[in-house]
Amino acid sequence: MPDRPNARTCIFLKEKAGEAARFYAATLPDTHVDHIQPIGPGMEMVLFRVMGTPFMAMDGNDSFTPKHDHSISVATLDQDETDRLWTALTDGGSEGNCGWLCDRYGVHWQVVPTALTHMLSDPDRAAAGRAQAAMMQMKKIDIAAMRAAFDGHDQTKGDRQ
Repeated sequence: MPDRPNARTCIFLKEKAGEAARFYAATLPDTHVDHIQPIGPGMEMVLFRVMGTPFMAMDGNDSFTPKHDHSISVATLDQDETDRLWTALTDGGSEGNCGWLCDRYGVHWQVVPTALTHMLSDPDRAAAGRAQAAMMQMKKIDIAAMRAAFDGHDQTKGDRQ
């Protein structure tokens, strides 16, 4: 078992914590399961890392209800990675708005292209505002459409806004 980090986020699921962690390890880059420990009949405690960040998942929360209150935000490098992760994580789950989704295990995620972060934090606040307005109309983030809005182009008409 790896050295104990100072802190990690715990996800207390109703069931399938080990299955969820193995799915994340197979889906997300730099993600792996560190340790699986049985904690009762059909229940597991799992230590895993998502893109290097430590997490713990546990089975046995019968009152578990998926909420947006807590989510895992992952930065993607390009549209291909955004599309791949979005497709994998929404399989059996549900799409939300603005890059949010809920996976088949009830865990909420934000799939955030680094381009989105750069556009929204740009010193040109008018351009950032256009990009944000475009994002608010999306489920999965479309980097090209955000870039067009950021640059002041209406993709549907091809002219300046």
